[in-house]
Amino acid sequence: MDSSEKQTGEDNLQGDPTGKQEASGETESSNVQPPPENNTTSPSAFAQEAHTQAEDPSQDKAQASEQVQQQPGGCSDAVEEEEERMGMKKLSEDMYYNYDELYSRPVITADSEIPENLLHLTHSFGYDCGRRANLQLLDEGTLAFVAGNLLIFLDVRTKEQRYLRSCSGGGIGTIMAHPSNRYFAVAEKGDQPNIVIYEYPSLRPYRILRGGTGQAYSFVDFNREGTLLASVGSAPDYMLTLWEWRHEQVMLRCKAFSQDVYRVTFSPDNPGQLTTSGSGHIKFWKMASTFTGLKLQGLLGRFGKTALTDIEGYVELPDGKVLSGSEWGNMLLWDGGLIKVEICRKGGRTCHAGTIQQFALDEGELLTIGTDGAIRGWDFESIDTADCNDDSGLFEIEPMNEMVIGRNVSLSSMVKSCLPDSFIWFAQDSNGGIWKLDLSFSNITQDPECLFSFHAGVIQGMDVSSTSHLMATTTLDRSVRIFDFLAKKELTTSRYKQGGTTLTWAPRLVNPSGGLVVVGFEDGVVRLLELYNPQSLRVVAGRSRYGDAELRLKQAFKPHNAAVTAIAYERNGEILATGSMDCTVFFFTVGDRYDPIGFVTVPGPVQGLEWSPQSHDKNTLLVLCRSGHVVEVQSPDPEAQNHSTTYHISDLPTRNFTFSSIKSHIKALKEKRQKEREAQLKKAKEEGLQPTEEELQDVEEEEELPPLYTPDPPSPLCCGFYSQPGAFWLSMGGYDSGFLYHCKFSEQQGEDLLQRQDEPFTFLPVQNTDEDPICTITFSRQLLLCGMQSGSVRAYPLQPSDFHLTSMQAFWVLSVHDNQYGQLRQVRCSFDDQFVLTTGEDGNIFSFSLLPQEDLLKALQRSQAKVPSPRVGVEMEGVAQDVEDPSAYSIETAKQKLEMDRMRREAEMRKVERRKMLAELQNQFKQLLEKNQGLPEHVRLHRTLELDWRFREETERMTAQRVREARKELAWEEERHRIGLQKLQERFWDSLESDTVTVVAFQSDHRISTYRLLALSQRFHELKQRGRVGGPGAEDLGGEAVMAPHVVRPGGSKLAGRQAEKLRKATEKAERARAKIEKRRKEWAELYAAKPNENCEDPEDVRAIRLAMENMGDFKLKTAKDFTVPEHLRMNAEKKRAQLVHLEEKIHLRKTQMNSRIMALRDTKVSLVSRLRSQAQQLQAVQEHLAPHSCSPAPTLPSLLPEETPERKLRYTRTTLQRYGALRAQRACTHGHEPEGGQTLLEQLEAEIEEEEETPCHTPVEGREREVEESGVTKLEEEMREVEEIRLLYEEESLLEQFDAELCLLRHEKLWLDIQMKLADLRHVTLFQELLLLKEFEKRENSLQERLNACVEEEEDLRSKLEESKQALELKRRDISKLQERERAIAATFQASLGENNKFADFLTRVFKKKIKRAKKKEKAGDYEEQEDSDEDSDEESDWDDDEDDSGSESGGPLDDSVCPPNCNSELFENTVQLRERRLDLEEFLVEERKTADNLRKECDSLVKREKVVHGSLKAAEGDLELFNREKQQKLNELDVVVPLRLHQIEFVSNGVVPCSLAPALVLNTVALGGLQERIKELQVEKSEQRDLYRQARQQHVQLIHDRKDMEAKIQSLEARCEQLMLMKFGKLVDLEALQTLSGNRNLEEMRQESRVREAAYTQELRQWEVWQCVCVRCLFMIHTPRHHTERLLSMNSLLSQKKEMEDKLNTRQRKMGTQFQGRRHADEDERRRLYQLVQSQAQEANALRQEINILSRKGGHILPPNTCLFPPMDNK
Repeated sequence: MDSSEKQTGEDNLQGDPTGKQEASGETESSNVQPPPENNTTSPSAFAQEAHTQAEDPSQDKAQASEQVQQQPGGCSDAVEEEEERMGMKKLSEDMYYNYDELYSRPVITADSEIPENLLHLTHSFGYDCGRRANLQLLDEGTLAFVAGNLLIFLDVRTKEQRYLRSCSGGGIGTIMAHPSNRYFAVAEKGDQPNIVIYEYPSLRPYRILRGGTGQAYSFVDFNREGTLLASVGSAPDYMLTLWEWRHEQVMLRCKAFSQDVYRVTFSPDNPGQLTTSGSGHIKFWKMASTFTGLKLQGLLGRFGKTALTDIEGYVELPDGKVLSGSEWGNMLLWDGGLIKVEICRKGGRTCHAGTIQQFALDEGELLTIGTDGAIRGWDFESIDTADCNDDSGLFEIEPMNEMVIGRNVSLSSMVKSCLPDSFIWFAQDSNGGIWKLDLSFSNITQDPECLFSFHAGVIQGMDVSSTSHLMATTTLDRSVRIFDFLAKKELTTSRYKQGGTTLTWAPRLVNPSGGLVVVGFEDGVVRLLELYNPQSLRVVAGRSRYGDAELRLKQAFKPHNAAVTAIAYERNGEILATGSMDCTVFFFTVGDRYDPIGFVTVPGPVQGLEWSPQSHDKNTLLVLCRSGHVVEVQSPDPEAQNHSTTYHISDLPTRNFTFSSIKSHIKALKEKRQKEREAQLKKAKEEGLQPTEEELQDVEEEEELPPLYTPDPPSPLCCGFYSQPGAFWLSMGGYDSGFLYHCKFSEQQGEDLLQRQDEPFTFLPVQNTDEDPICTITFSRQLLLCGMQSGSVRAYPLQPSDFHLTSMQAFWVLSVHDNQYGQLRQVRCSFDDQFVLTTGEDGNIFSFSLLPQEDLLKALQRSQAKVPSPRVGVEMEGVAQDVEDPSAYSIETAKQKLEMDRMRREAEMRKVERRKMLAELQNQFKQLLEKNQGLPEHVRLHRTLELDWRFREETERMTAQRVREARKELAWEEERHRIGLQKLQERFWDSLESDTVTVVAFQSDHRISTYRLLALSQRFHELKQRGRVGGPGAEDLGGEAVMAPHVVRPGGSKLAGRQAEKLRKATEKAERARAKIEKRRKEWAELYAAKPNENCEDPEDVRAIRLAMENMGDFKLKTAKDFTVPEHLRMNAEKKRAQLVHLEEKIHLRKTQMNSRIMALRDTKVSLVSRLRSQAQQLQAVQEHLAPHSCSPAPTLPSLLPEETPERKLRYTRTTLQRYGALRAQRACTHGHEPEGGQTLLEQLEAEIEEEEETPCHTPVEGREREVEESGVTKLEEEMREVEEIRLLYEEESLLEQFDAELCLLRHEKLWLDIQMKLADLRHVTLFQELLLLKEFEKRENSLQERLNACVEEEEDLRSKLEESKQALELKRRDISKLQERERAIAATFQASLGENNKFADFLTRVFKKKIKRAKKKEKAGDYEEQEDSDEDSDEESDWDDDEDDSGSESGGPLDDSVCPPNCNSELFENTVQLRERRLDLEEFLVEERKTADNLRKECDSLVKREKVVHGSLKAAEGDLELFNREKQQKLNELDVVVPLRLHQIEFVSNGVVPCSLAPALVLNTVALGGLQERIKELQVEKSEQRDLYRQARQQHVQLIHDRKDMEAKIQSLEARCEQLMLMKFGKLVDLEALQTLSGNRNLEEMRQESRVREAAYTQELRQWEVWQCVCVRCLFMIHTPRHHTERLLSMNSLLSQKKEMEDKLNTRQRKMGTQFQGRRHADEDERRRLYQLVQSQAQEANALRQEINILSRKGGHILPPNTCLFPPMDNK
């Protein structure tokens, strides 16, 4: 729908004869015919012209066109002659078709004996009121409408009906009467349906129009003259066809649209114009002549800003406009394919409360018909000239006349009376009525009259009486109707608040009189209705008898919670069963009052109920479910059921069957048998035999069948019936249609119902029902009557007691109801099997007779059916109680509710009894305590009495276990509440940064409130963080890396010390000089490069001008079309998002600051209130000591309001929770009744807390005077107290006034901030709108910017490559110049070597210039380069060859350069050859360099060309981006921006007053306007300053010219002086730059350094040898010294041994000699002491030698033997 709406334009498509053409935008169709010269030809001429060229396209079309032109209007003789000459098909005007040969007949199986007139249509009781335009007026007393496959002619006066069957048998699509009412068109349905034109009133087929559509017609219409007919088809082709119907010819055809088309009409005032409308579209067509013939051009209406709508009704206005309706009830005025204006009523009310179905333009008054049941008349002139003055697109108008038919009326179409000057209209009511309306809108206007009333919508339930020719029906239109199909009339109607869904007439066993009807409704209610003849009632006062029948409610009950779908009586009439969509089946006992037995549940919604017949042994109920489940339920015993707690019957025996599809196996088996049959036939044919039918049917199944295919979802169950006990037939829809399945219940019933898969044990194929399943079945006169999904009735003759349906072969079928949506719901036979009645989903009810025609006439002699007589005393009975509330409890729900109430009451009673027992036990325990207290101390029991500790532990254990179990049970609930609380906190509390707090003044009504501020979202912080991303990044790091000093590690050097330092300094000095010279050279080069030409301007001026051009801006308005958006003002979505973030942050900051100030003020008030309370207490204490007459009245103590401290509501303590629990328990005890004030628990708790917080501020003053008198206070003390009282009162008043003043100031600031916040909100809205708009442009802008960036990058890349190529080319040129200089130097060297007057000069010159072939030093990369080299060198070689040829010719002989001529200097000859070799090498190098230079030059040229192309693309991209920015700016300019202004700010005056419209005014900021005014003055000052600067610049220019001349003279004198000094110092002119860059010889210095290093090394080696020599001497000395010491130790050892021996001898001698030696003892002792001292001294010397040995061993290593000498190591240097 949307795609079709967007297709617009002026596409002219050629006509498609096949009709397969899509209409998009403006389409065009044509017939094979020439174009007329005049485009204003009438439709009649168009038709004649089309006929002229339709049969003979080879005729000269131009000539035929001219001939048709001559007779543009009507059927002239010339035209007829031309038609005859062209051979066109011409039909006689009195030619008619035979209706008996056309109308559709029943389809009968061949070779069957079923009569064709098996059923005769007797009457139609329905009306397809939902069909579009299903009401036509053929004459003043005859209405025509479609009913399935019939066209019914209804006489308005006599209510008699005539019928016309469809010719196709596929149904009728639509009908339309001819403007003259002489003909009417019947457009049918089916495969390639026809349009049959009938003559009226003869009803003879006059014309048949063929091939207009593929499946069905949806609408047809005649033009005003009646010569043309337009038809439009339905899906799938939606073909629009124009017919010249009198000749059965197609004029034009084209596909109307790609979706449903509802209407097509000719314009009554504009011939050649048509209009079509339908689902989401309206299209305007025009017949126009083009160079290829007559065309049909279509223009699709574009809705624009108006919402897309389906268009049901429209009208073409005389001036070409079209007025259409809409789904919401307003009118749309179309002009040129666009909506000019939308028309509504005053105040924006819609014209109709629903869709406008039809428009009628009658005598200058426009009538609209709506689904709201209203007809309104509008002023045509006002609507035709309607226009909108604002951007709303609405035009308001009130209707001139109005007629509301009724509340439950929904009009869909109207037709006007045929009488002239008549105001009578006949209207079609979608709710099932036909109305006669007087639309004269005068004082004598008649009230609307309902001529006929029918059911509206699908016929949900129908059944016939078992005693009379009566029929009862019900639908969702909330009505139950009784029909007498013998008298062909409706007897009575009863309406209810809910729609009926099923209906059953009670059998004779239940009601012998046949006057009981059981009806099920969509809310689950079942009503028992009594039908009786009110004429038989005894006259009762207050009651009037009228009508032939009356329905009376006998009983109503509600067994189900969903729609009742099936009702069935048990075979004995003792039990009633009802089935419902809620998957339950309820049973009731049958009697004077129906009592519930119970219910059972089934696996799916109930489709039907079937009780077992009398032939079965068991009384069972077959429950058919729509989901494919079948349940057999045993009949319940009413006496055995227990209804104490529920009506659910759980022990009732049941059997289940779940249908499993076997159609895939049937198809596979059928295909297999067909193949085998064909194989047998082929084999028999080859053998020349003729197989019998038995042989062909005897097929052995060898291969396994493929697996079963199970449709998903399962096929629906349509209907079923018992065949024998435990077996039944099923008819399935969907995939499994096409067969009747014979099923039986399995013996294994223990499986799960949802997992069961039961297959039928046999099946019966039903012909032509693969897509048309059997929906309902009934039996009559040995006939099986089937109602099909296609709306047809099928009859099968059956043999008696044929339960297996083996005789179900031949059939008779007749299309009755609509073939597309007329599925049969019920087929019933009358009690005497003389009539068959059918109902369908198309709302039609047909009555057929099973009798032959002659028997039917006899049966119809009875005028009417018999209505049952009323019961005795029925007139005295009261009205039965009805169930009118749709939400009322069902029987089971009410039972459950009663049971729950009973259990609740019993629980409450048990609670009361246990509370009483507990109270008695408490009283007994108190008495025991009192007795215990009265006992003596030694026998008194303590309170901590514990009979047995095990009881306590067991109790504690059980308590803990119960607590754990309770926590486990409540864990899920606890977690759910916790998560819910968390979500609530996150949603309403965590996101709230500041709640509303109101601060109220003390002495005034002023108050101030904080802003309710939400915390900034995470998305805001992400956007803010994204905006902050930037700053120095990788580029800075790269810069630092570049700027970092490059540390060069010194390499290995042989120099060191002062020499290296000296050489380094010399090198650095030379480098500095070289760098200085290079820098100076660059500066000179830059200076010369920057030297401007004669016409160059000052760069500063150029820079200033460029800066001014860039920053000057575009002073045109932004709304101008050529306004160029500056670069810095260009806006995209990211920048706009940053502005939004900044604005939100600023708003949040300002509000936060104001909230903090208000909260500070609130805190001040809280502290002030507490301070005032303390001062009140002081004042009270002072006043207690004063006389009452001298006390000033105490001021009212201020308090805090709840809105000032809202956070207290969220504070709670355990005491608060306990009090809340007590209040809740108290409320529960009062059975949930709220107190009189209507306070909730929280409000009551808050009130109590406030009362507790309030403390009395004053104490009673009674007896104060007495206290004062008794106290005896002095006068001074009293005065001091009075002063104290005054001070306290003054302080209190000052504090209050100061606080109020602060609040007023802050309130004033907040008001100003409120204004700013409102402006900020407006700014935020504008920014958001701009952001949405920029998001729409973002994709295109990104693509354009990427394209521009790619061009810029490519251009920069090319420029860099071009610069590199130019640099390389310049280097090559320099190399070529150097090579050329070297070549010239070689030539000069050669000339210098020749000397003067050399007689071999010519010979040597020829030798030097000779060009010889030389072997190439390296192979070229390719042949192409070699070819280029040879081409480039060809010129130079030719030059050298010319020289050689010339030289050879001059010498007169051949040149032999390999031999030195006699008398020629051989050294000079060899030098010449060497110079030639050098010259040839240089030439080869030069050729290669020139090739490279040429390649670089070509590369530069190609890069320049590419740069130009890329530059052009860049300019184009910049232009596209600029155009895009202009477009974006224009879209931004279209946004409305709110700018609040005051009157003094408006300076837009016209004729001294402010105009009403400020549209041409320009809104400027005062600062900007002042800046512009100041800029004018600044520009004037700058202009004068620039003049002065120009004058000074002229003077400076003259002075600079003189200075330049002076400098040039000075430079010449300095150059001469420099050359003179250079000659004096050096004796010649030298290059000072080369001299300055000289440095020391590093190699020489390194060699000197190396010699010095070696000399020092040798000297050091000599010194080491001398040291080692000294060490060796010392070592030898040290070796001899220990040896000497060792000898001494040995001698000392020997001496000690001798000593010991001597002491031993001496001791022995002393013992022997006695005392003779005593005198000499002293001398021995002295000697011994001396020797002992000697030994000690020797031991010390030995220790000293050992230490010396150790020291020497540590210094020089191991001590060698005396013969070993240690030498120092040799140096390898």
